[in-house]
Amino acid sequence: MQGRGSLAGTPEEAMRLAWVDVAKGLCIVLVVMMHATLGTGEAMGREGFMHPVVAFARPFRIPDFFLLSGLFLGRVIDRDWRLFADRRLVHFAYFYGLWVLIQSAAKYGQIVDGGGPEAFLAHLGQALVEPYSTLWFIYLLAVFSVVTKLVRPVPPALLLGLAALLQVVPVATPSYLAEEFCARYVYFLGGYLLAARIFALADLARARPGLALGALGLWAGLNGWLAFAPSPLPGFPTLASLPGISLALGTAGALAIVAAAALLTRAGGALTEALRACGRRSIVIYLAFFLPMAATRTLLVKTGLIPDAGLVSLIVTASAVVLPLLFERAIRGTALDILFRRPAALHIAPAPRAAAPALGAA
Repeated sequence: MQGRGSLAGTPEEAMRLAWVDVAKGLCIVLVVMMHATLGTGEAMGREGFMHPVVAFARPFRIPDFFLLSGLFLGRVIDRDWRLFADRRLVHFAYFYGLWVLIQSAAKYGQIVDGGGPEAFLAHLGQALVEPYSTLWFIYLLAVFSVVTKLVRPVPPALLLGLAALLQVVPVATPSYLAEEFCARYVYFLGGYLLAARIFALADLARARPGLALGALGLWAGLNGWLAFAPSPLPGFPTLASLPGISLALGTAGALAIVAAAALLTRAGGALTEALRACGRRSIVIYLAFFLPMAATRTLLVKTGLIPDAGLVSLIVTASAVVLPLLFERAIRGTALDILFRRPAALHIAPAPRAAAPALGAA
């Protein structure tokens, strides 16, 4: 989604759009927190107070990101294939390809392992077939968008039911792309098909904050119990990971983030503005967080200045969120701007005017 703030014609429309940015901000922070916390725990050989937070968010963290990414697909899905491909295929392919090169170059020695340039080229070729590292989300967004346009003739209820079935039925395949498609597509499709109802839920949360807070409290208790309770079945570590329950919790958690973002937008304040800023530039954080995350974690772990794994995880998370935003601001308007904004020459349709880069397409 491109800079949505410029699309708001009235204060009410601005409020309706603002909560999406806040929700995306919540999601990207949770995603970075997960990578930072788990990586820090592994490097330090112990867990900290951030690990339970990551475990609590696991059922809904990625489902909500995909649901939000599908919300505005309706704006372009009826357009001709040239414009649609520009917004939903070329857009994601550009950032994916560019940052595969950057991330791979940063890990060149580890990737080639003595194999030389041929091994590196083989790695890049594999990245075209199977999503690479943390960039798998962008890869899947392009796939989801194209698939959804292709299957539009299918009745929506049937299509959503089939997507839900793919999520519930365990799929074991050597293809990471196929497994993640089955596990995540229902949330993206739900965001697209149920966009009007999702916006109505956000409106209801703003209109009746007491009811929304009560519902969020009930959800948090249930989600917390299922996220930590061990599963009796092998291969499923918690009750939240069981087929059916996983889908229900992913959906409920995604809607809970919608309601929470709507309440935060209604309340305003510094936290809301910070999350909204993160949401408006979620692609900046998503693409670049791995570099400051790795550097900060290595520095803190090797020096041993802070023995508490939870505090180290918090600092690593904060640096991985803030430093990409500062870097993007510093290079804005320079030649390096292409790291976070697709050049006009690489558009196959007229480029939309955008106030700020965001993860998605108009």
